Amino acid sequence: MIQIGDQNYALNDPLVMAGLGVAAVLVLIVTLLFMAVRRAGRSASMTEPLIYQMNQLGQRVQGLSDGQQQLAGGLTHVSEAQAASQANMLQLMEQRLQSVTQQMTENLQGSARSTAQSLGSLQQRLQTIDKAQANIEKLSGDVLSLQDILSNKQTRGAFGEIQLNDIVHKALPPDSYTLQATLSNGRRADCLIHLPYPPGPIVVDSKFPLEAYEALRNASNDRELNDAARLLRASVKGHIKAISERYILDGETADGALMFLPSEAVYAELHANFPELVREGFAARVWIVSPTTCMATLNTMRAILKDARMREQAGAIRKELAALYGDVDRLGTRVENLDRHFHQASKDISEIKISAEKAGRRAQRLDNFDFEELAAEPADRVVPLRSPEA
Repeated sequence: MIQIGDQNYALNDPLVMAGLGVAAVLVLIVTLLFMAVRRAGRSASMTEPLIYQMNQLGQRVQGLSDGQQQLAGGLTHVSEAQAASQANMLQLMEQRLQSVTQQMTENLQGSARSTAQSLGSLQQRLQTIDKAQANIEKLSGDVLSLQDILSNKQTRGAFGEIQLNDIVHKALPPDSYTLQATLSNGRRADCLIHLPYPPGPIVVDSKFPLEAYEALRNASNDRELNDAARLLRASVKGHIKAISERYILDGETADGALMFLPSEAVYAELHANFPELVREGFAARVWIVSPTTCMATLNTMRAILKDARMREQAGAIRKELAALYGDVDRLGTRVENLDRHFHQASKDISEIKISAEKAGRRAQRLDNFDFEELAAEPADRVVPLRSPEA
């Protein structure tokens, strides 16, 4: 309980409690005002230099603003100049870039065309090289095959016979020669050409002294050269002798024979460096021929065969010519008769035309009712109708 003057107040009284709260609030407000006033006094003394600094700062800010405006104007001018310069530079760069692009395009197109032409030419050359390579490979195989053939005597002989058969087949008619003909002495000739007497059938034998020729071409010193030359002479002489003894028969064949060499090189070597062998062949009536000279000789034989057959058929030709003359004579007579008939027929047609014209004129008068007496026709103009002569 609280006693103020004569009055006593209970603390649990609501009015007392409310009054105490109000009093406490007023005391607090007064205290705060007092403290605020004191602080305001202090703040006023402290804000004077602050205000001065703020004024100085405002002036500086104004100066900075003016400088900023000037700087902004300068920057604007610089920016505009830079933009114009940049635009000019961009335009110049675009022009140069366009020029460079066009030039590069033309250069690339030219390079592309040149490259395409070069590639096309290269492809053609590669194709040519491929074909040449294929031909070389084929030729290499053929050379190896030919080497295999020529390394064996039997196959080498067959090679010479095949070449001889091909030449004879091209030069002579099929019924004028016999291949692998057997003579009365039992010897078999590579080819027997049926020439008329004289000279009579002639034998062609295929020989190929390859070993001696290769030894001669491969000789590296005088000794090897002499040995190879001696071997070649012996080989060719042996061939000449064998042909002379086997294929030249009195009363059956001609008095000579041909030794066919299926190699122009061997033939040229004999005529260039071994003329004595050629003369020895002449003496033995054995003529050495190469593929070229054999073709020429066979063409001469073909002319002989043709002349002989013409002589054999001379009688028949005369008989046929006489019959042909009779046919031509009869043809001339019949042509004359036909010409005479044609002449008579032409004359008759002309006279028929005259009669037709007269009949036409009479018909025209009748059509016009002209019954006047018609003048008599001259007797020499009356054309009698006659049948053509048989």
